[in-house]
Amino acid sequence: MGADDIIQVLGNKYNADILSAASDAKSAQELSDELDVPIATCYRRINELTESDLLELHDRPLSDEHRRIKVYRRNVEAVHITFDEGLGVELEERSEVKNKLDEVWRTISDS
Repeated sequence: MGADDIIQVLGNKYNADILSAASDAKSAQELSDELDVPIATCYRRINELTESDLLELHDRPLSDEHRRIKVYRRNVEAVHITFDEGLGVELEERSEVKNKLDEVWRTISDS
């Protein structure tokens, strides 16, 4: 994805807020409630962010009602935008250590 495309995605209302809130895995409902975003809009923004590989489907745990829910988390730790020599965007991906710790925590919480 090019720099212009990433800037456009991040410029859409709520997208940056959703990415910021999704440092830990959260469901669409949790993001909607936390950010005061209408749930339908939240789903549209989640789809846009996942298509851009900025957000990922992290897990499908069982809810308290014994239904599978989707939880999402961001794929990036930071987005760096520069204007020095034209528009530049650098994505800082989540570290492997953080991904492994998340996996261990998910395994423990499923037990």
